[in-house]
Amino acid sequence: MSEVLYERTLAEGATVRIRRLTPQDGTPVRAVIEVDRRSSGPRSIDARRQPPALMAVEGDTEQGVVAALLPFVEEDAAVARLLAQRPAQ
Repeated sequence: MSEVLYERTLAEGATVRIRRLTPQDGTPVRAVIEVDRRSSGPRSIDARRQPPALMAVEGDTEQGVVAALLPFVEEDAAVARLLAQRPAQ
């Protein structure tokens, strides 16, 4: 069960989003930042696939977790820093 709380397209075409992981009425609220580089094209057909989370936060309200994560997704440079900091897979 997940819900997109924020989404925008980066300059290079990938999609960055804040996605809620907990049920709508569940508390605490847990959300993650993810970057979907396959948001367009033939590989985007599988809606069940979720990109790995770059950052996660937990809080009492949906507004609180979005406010905590928003500074990291509003600018392309901030998203690039998160991508550079993620562990090698």
